[in-house]
Amino acid sequence: MTAYLAIAIFSVAFFFIATEKIHRVAVVLTAAGLMALLGLVPGKDVFFSEHAGIDWNVIFLLLGMMVIVGIVKRTGLFEYLAIWAAKRARGRPYRLMVMLMLITAVASPFLDNVTTIMLVAPVTLLVCGKLGISPVPYLIAEALASNIGGAATLIGDPPNIIIASRAGLTFNDFVVHMAPVVTVAFVVFVVLCRLLFRRWFEYHPERVAQVMALDERKAIRDTGLLVRCLAILALVIIAFSLHSVLHLEPAIVALLGAGAMVLVTRSAPEDYLAEVEWSTLVFFMGLFVMVGGLVETGVIGAVGSWAVGAIGHNYLSAATSLLFGSAILGAFLDNIPYAATTAPIVEDLVAHSADPALAQPLWWAFALGADFGGNGTAVAASANVVVLGIAARNGEPISFWQFTRYGIVTTAVTTAVAWAYVWLRYFA
Repeated sequence: MTAYLAIAIFSVAFFFIATEKIHRVAVVLTAAGLMALLGLVPGKDVFFSEHAGIDWNVIFLLLGMMVIVGIVKRTGLFEYLAIWAAKRARGRPYRLMVMLMLITAVASPFLDNVTTIMLVAPVTLLVCGKLGISPVPYLIAEALASNIGGAATLIGDPPNIIIASRAGLTFNDFVVHMAPVVTVAFVVFVVLCRLLFRRWFEYHPERVAQVMALDERKAIRDTGLLVRCLAILALVIIAFSLHSVLHLEPAIVALLGAGAMVLVTRSAPEDYLAEVEWSTLVFFMGLFVMVGGLVETGVIGAVGSWAVGAIGHNYLSAATSLLFGSAILGAFLDNIPYAATTAPIVEDLVAHSADPALAQPLWWAFALGADFGGNGTAVAASANVVVLGIAARNGEPISFWQFTRYGIVTTAVTTAVAWAYVWLRYFA
């Protein structure tokens, strides 16, 4: 009975999020409150459960990076990068999109994709403003590119960290097995964007001429402040990349970096806290509790167990089911709690297989499905939610379906590429 109740609450909430009849923050807070009130998520689990409650690592990672971005913005660095990018692309819309996506996809494997989006989105808003074009397609494309690029390494996408912990996989394992297919998928995505966003591409010669005449160096307002900020940002990036050595959670790294940047720049709280997307943080908290209700009542576990029983020891079928199943489920559930819930099922399937070596590709199929499925809807991955929050805050709102219609196509195409890779590399 509790499982049906959890499904009903989640489904109704998802309907209102998708249709945007009620503000998404109000929806998730109401749904999370009902989950807790009805005992579908025990009160203590809301705040303290690793798998069924609020993922504080994600919340504080976002908070720390929002503070860092808010302080860096004061230096004029984003204006500099915006002018530089626009001049290198010569104002050509598709060329500019490819450049911004490439920056995002290259950075995402070494930073987490949320951090990358928070650094690239302000540049995008500025360059589009200078060129007199809508930033909406560029922001959507960057979020999709970050989820694709982040799949390449252990630290690039949160589900990978969860999977690596369960499977005992290393940073190098992810590079060897995931980077090749991520590279191919990104190239396919770049070509796909030419078709997906063609009606958005605008070119205004007079605005381009004005931008080409600008000197990006004059955009830097405080060189000393910039040097201090970049030094701390570099240390944060290095700490992110040394996750497996330092054993520091990304949230701790982000908070330490934010604290250090506040100290060395002597920033006032009203300056850097004004840049924090509080509504985005609250939305994530509610969303985690909503999914936690499905976890606690056994809905997700039952689906996974059924899949394992149906698959048996046909490893190609198992890999196919995990890949496409994760892409579909991960599109409707945030892929972080989904990965945390499904990882034990995959671990059990691999451990009890007749030949664990033959079953090892199941981990890569699972990772690819969870990561690429993060593009499926506007709430499927942290980067997507952050992009929607940034866009709304800057007067360029992106609706749930506006994002999702591009995300579904991207997920379908990249998941097909991933399946071909898994089949050719591990089973052909």
